[in-house]
Amino acid sequence: MKGTVLITGASGGFGMLFAQAFEEQGYALLLHGRDKARLQLTLASLKRPELHRTLLGELSARKDVNELIDKIMLESDLVGIVNNAGFGTWGAFEMCENVPQLDVLRVDLLAPVMLSHALLPCLKKRQGFMVNVSSLAGETPLPYMSTYGAAKAGLTFWSEALRAELQGNVRIVTLAPGPSPTGFRAVSGAPKGKGGLFSTSPNIVVDAAMQSLAKGGGYCVPGWRHKALWCLQKLMPRILSLPMIARYLKP
Repeated sequence: MKGTVLITGASGGFGMLFAQAFEEQGYALLLHGRDKARLQLTLASLKRPELHRTLLGELSARKDVNELIDKIMLESDLVGIVNNAGFGTWGAFEMCENVPQLDVLRVDLLAPVMLSHALLPCLKKRQGFMVNVSSLAGETPLPYMSTYGAAKAGLTFWSEALRAELQGNVRIVTLAPGPSPTGFRAVSGAPKGKGGLFSTSPNIVVDAAMQSLAKGGGYCVPGWRHKALWCLQKLMPRILSLPMIARYLKP
C-alpha cells in the first residue's frame, strides 16, 4: 500500500468514485461519512474492502470536527486528503432557516480548513496531496443558493492560495465542477432540470481530478460542458449575469 487517503463525504456521489479511483492506485482508504449504512455501501463497492476503514462523524460543529481530527491523527501513514463533504440549501435567503445555512458554511468551508490545517504536517512530511472539491458556484454570486456560493467561493480562494504556498511540498487540486447528477439536488431541495444543459457525469469529474493530481495539481474544471459554463461566467458582466441567474433559479 502507498499510504492512507482520507475521503470526507464518502457515502456516495463523488466520494464513492474517489474511493474506487484511489483504491485502484494502491492506497488504503479512510472513508468518512455520517451515514453508516451508506458508508458500508461505498465499502462494498471496493475490490478489497477489508483493507479500508470507515469513520463516522459530523462536520457541522467545531467539537465534532476536533474529535474527528483526534481519530485521524492516529493514522501513521496519511498521505492524502479529499475534502469532498458538502451540501447546499436552495431558496430565498430570508425564507431558509438560519441553522442549515450556517451548517453549509461549516461543512463546506470551515471543516476542510480545520481538517487540512491539523493534518498538513503529515502531508508535508510525506510529500502528499490534497483534493478540495469546490464548485463553479464559487465563481459567481448565486441567488437562491447564496450561502452555498459563498462557501464554495471561500473554498476555491483558500485552496488556490494554499496551492501557491505549498508548491513543491504538497500537491493540491482545486476541483470546480458544475452541475452533476450526484444526489446533491435531493439534499439541497433544488428542482430537477436547473443547469441540465451543463450537466456532466460524476465519472468525468473524478477522472479529471485524478488526471490533474497526476500532473502535480492545479485548478481543475472538468469536462467540456463545465468548461463552457466557466467561460460564460468569466465573459459575461455581472450586471447581466446576476439578473439572469436570479430569474433562472427563483423558486
